[in-house]
Order: sequence, then structure tokens, then C-alpha cells
Amino acid sequence: MRKIVHFSLASHDEVIYRDEADLGRGFNCLAEACLETDSRLLADGLMSTHHHGIAQTDDCKALIHTERYAYTRYFNARYGRKGRLGEQKPFMLAIEGAFHLLVALNYVNRQGLQHGIAATPFDYPFCSANAFFRKELGKEDTRRLMPADQRYKYLPDRSSIPANVRMTDSGMLFQEDIIDTSYVEQVYITPRNYIFQMNKLSDEKWNEQQRSDGTDTPIITLELIETGVGGIDVEQLLRNENGRVNTNQMKDMDLCKLIDTVYIPRILKGGQVKSVYQLSLTQRNDLCNTLWQDIPRIYNKRTTVPQLKRCACLNY
Repeated sequence: MRKIVHFSLASHDEVIYRDEADLGRGFNCLAEACLETDSRLLADGLMSTHHHGIAQTDDCKALIHTERYAYTRYFNARYGRKGRLGEQKPFMLAIEGAFHLLVALNYVNRQGLQHGIAATPFDYPFCSANAFFRKELGKEDTRRLMPADQRYKYLPDRSSIPANVRMTDSGMLFQEDIIDTSYVEQVYITPRNYIFQMNKLSDEKWNEQQRSDGTDTPIITLELIETGVGGIDVEQLLRNENGRVNTNQMKDMDLCKLIDTVYIPRILKGGQVKSVYQLSLTQRNDLCNTLWQDIPRIYNKRTTVPQLKRCACLNY
């Protein structure tokens, strides 16, 4: 029997989406997995260290396995890495009740806001916030399409994604062509309510509404949604809902780009694959020490030791 499930795949030790290309491929792998397992995607949010999704599916384990297998093959080939990507056991939660589903959708759609990367949910392109009520919200589409003969480069091997599913010129499938937007829009009822939900601060009223569902699903909170992600400060996520982005803190993606495009080429001179995974443990430690000094001095940004470790894959 098909159920609505929230799932999360995370990594505590390393960044699993190092740049926009990785994020785009990650979504494409999820889209392919939904097609292969006859699942319907309702929402998604991809961050540097983890990925949230909500889907109607008969077999959530198969959905996650198919997605992870395809993305791991891509990631390992690109960066010369080996082994499983992400924690062994992903988080899964079956969702019952209208208000439970509404709150779960809110949290997934607002990932960019809650993690302090964007000032609004709509300002982060790698979650599904912009997939709904596009016409009603006046979202003019200026995205350019990938030429048909180039699409295969950005899809999993032997992909069965239909040709009518559009792809941007950066290689990411259109989220609204994959997500069951009609179903989700019925949950939100109106575009006005959708905007309200995207801007509303988390509060006890959400919990009270969920209790009225009378289901066995536990109360959906940020703490529950982020179960298994690791290193998450829920209180900070709640403060981030105010939309005050800390521009002084270097973001994971920016730090990974710095490592991959500036520092790694200085360290690794030969070889076809040049990535942080080709560095020895000593070289990674030295890289972290160098970045600790360079980031505030050269780039006028802040970083933390845990961030340096995950972006330099020091614990891999």
C-alpha cells in the first residue's frame, strides 16, 4: 500500500554535494529513482550534507537505495572516491494526517531558509519551494533548456526519464516536471496560504493542529525532521526562519569550491582526478590549517573546525 513518507539521507563526516553540479545530479538521481520505484515525489530539499524528501511510495527503502546507488556512482567517479556515501541507515517516517503532511512539506520546502543559506524559501533553488503555484505567483520562466543530445551527460546510466521532462542548461531537471505539484497545491489550498505557510514562524499552533489529526504519526518538528543529520543546532534553525542570513559565515558550498578549484590544484600537480579524496591524511590536516588562517585573512569570512573537517573530508 502506497504511503506518504518523509525520508532523509545524511552524512556526518563529509559534504556529499560539493557544488551546484552535484546538487543538480542529486535531484536527477532522485527523479530517476521515483520513476523506477513508481513513487510520486511531493517535495525535496538538498543541502551540502544531507537530503530531505517526501514521497508517496510502496517501498521507501527501494526508493532511497536506487537514488543513493546512482548518485554514489556519479560522486565516486567524479572525485575518485570509494565506498558508501551517507549514513548506513537513512531516516524514514510515515506521515498520516492533513496537518502532519502540511508541516512536513513546510519544513522540507524551507530548507534553504532554515539552514541560513537564503533569506526566503524561494531564494534557494535546490529545494522544491519554487515548484508550486508558479503561474499564480508570477514566476516568469527564464531558464534555458539543455540541448536534447546533451541530456544523457547529466542523467544516471540507462535513464528512463521521458524527453518531455525539461532540463536546464546547467543539467538539472525541472522540479515541477517531476514533483506531483497538483497534489501538493491541494494541500496548501490557495497560493495565498502557500505564501503564508512559507513565511510563518514555527510555533506551538502547528503542534496543536497536528494533534487534531488523531493519528499515530508523531508531532512533526524541526528536531524530528533533522533526525540523523548530525551537528544540527535546532535553536539556530528556528532563528534562521527570520531570514537574517549571516554573510560573514562561509557556506559549505563556497568552501568546497575554494578547496576544489584553488587549493587542490596547488597541491596535486599530476593525475587525471584532482580532488580532496586524493590527499593523504597529513595533506588534509595541512589543508585545514592553511584554510583556518586564509579564510579570515584573505576572504574576510568565518569558518569553524567542524566545517573545515567535513569540507576537507578529514574524517573520511
